[in-house]
Amino acid sequence: MPRQSLDSYFERIGWSGTTAPTLETLSTLLAAHMRAIPFENLDVLTGQPVKLDIASLREKLITAHRGGYCFEHATLFAHILERIGFRVTRHSARVVLFFPRHEVGRLHMFLTVELPQGVFVADPGFGGPASLAPIPLTGPAPPPEATHWMARDGDDWFLRTQTGNAWVSTLEADNPIDFEIANYYTATHPSSPFRNRLMLSRFTQDGRISVMNRDVTLRHGAQTQTFQLANRTALQTLLTEHFGFDYGQADQLRVPFIPEWG
Repeated sequence: MPRQSLDSYFERIGWSGTTAPTLETLSTLLAAHMRAIPFENLDVLTGQPVKLDIASLREKLITAHRGGYCFEHATLFAHILERIGFRVTRHSARVVLFFPRHEVGRLHMFLTVELPQGVFVADPGFGGPASLAPIPLTGPAPPPEATHWMARDGDDWFLRTQTGNAWVSTLEADNPIDFEIANYYTATHPSSPFRNRLMLSRFTQDGRISVMNRDVTLRHGAQTQTFQLANRTALQTLLTEHFGFDYGQADQLRVPFIPEWG
């Protein structure tokens, strides 16, 4: 990615800090990325290919102001970090929010970043209860107010939240082909949740907006507002107002959990 593209990425996420490979830089970059670039699976629901090469990710997530899911977010974020001098390792995980681990494949991608203070987990593309901050891989027990922490169980590492386990990983270093295979399954297999549900999420400065099929949740500080999308036109309005892009293929969406949408 040329310097001009790096500058375009920084402009996209509204970030103008230092590029020194420090924990402070990682923390501010991760939060800015997750607030600016949404989690979404629209292309899967319209039959568009999900590409993981850097040129395609740059065009979609930066130039077109779109979002994506974990493979897209983590691949782009890892590339940016490496360009500015971070030591990054790519990993896969099994998401265990809703199913036991033996029923789910390694279909989530996240990163670890090696720093003088230790190794930190960076997970920019988790559509569930994600952490805006890097999470230390080792260290003392988390304080009572911690919202996310890593816990070891034998050879496994769990991302834990106040509501339970989010994902589990062996922290094996994976190769690009591993994510290409997992991405293909996620985007094309008939039983993939991404083929069957509309899922969008974006952090804001004081909360988060989430969409699951027709249900929309807006969180502003301690306040929560919920409503349902009436149709594709309402979805398009929501995308423009809250996610920052105009999705021209909204009329092609096929969502089995919304029968009248296909």
